[in-house]
Amino acid sequence: MKYLYLWLNLGSFVIPFLFSFHPRLQFYKKWKSFAIGILVMMAVFIPWDIIFTAQGFWGFSEAYTTGIKFLGLPIEEWLFFVCIPYACIFTHYSLLELFPKWSFSKKAVDIIYVSLVSILIIVLWYHYDKWYTFINFSYALVLLGIVYNYRRKLLRTFSPSYLVILIPFFIVNGILTGTGIEDQVVWYNNAENLGIRLGTIPIEDTIYNLGMLLTVLFVMDVLKEKNQSANS
Repeated sequence: MKYLYLWLNLGSFVIPFLFSFHPRLQFYKKWKSFAIGILVMMAVFIPWDIIFTAQGFWGFSEAYTTGIKFLGLPIEEWLFFVCIPYACIFTHYSLLELFPKWSFSKKAVDIIYVSLVSILIIVLWYHYDKWYTFINFSYALVLLGIVYNYRRKLLRTFSPSYLVILIPFFIVNGILTGTGIEDQVVWYNNAENLGIRLGTIPIEDTIYNLGMLLTVLFVMDVLKEKNQSANS
């Protein structure tokens, strides 16, 4: 169990990586834009992670990590920001390839957007003093606003994908937060979040994951449009 966090990262990554070379999927052709998207996302999420860890808003159990750290974060946490998005983004593009009509209607996306933004604003109004909730939901609000106004088609395809992605998310994140194991790989200071758990998972994690993945996809979509314009 010493390397549980490492094995969860690698286990999430290896199958999507191998299938990236499938003749129909060919996800390897998107590696460049994916890498840029990951770097942009990490530029936002890594400083946030470092500060929250240093302040004790969350932390990592030495019982489930290698003990190797960089800038205060376990090496497994750095791998998390590559392995998990890789698996999720691969899943999204695979669904698009396998199901050409994979998308929600414009009306459905409008409803989802207005509902989600309304919930985030209401929660922030009453719980702005909780750092994880505040930073997480604030970032999601800004990101959703940008994507909705400038890349609405992306929301139409990513929304159903995210519902599928939530299935492995609950499995992996559930284990990380203590499901089925004696302790927690990642622990949270409940004074800085809503204290609402989906099983063992803080509800904020669903929005955190959404923001992380949507950041990468947004960058990839912008780069795709630029490449198409350059080649036209």
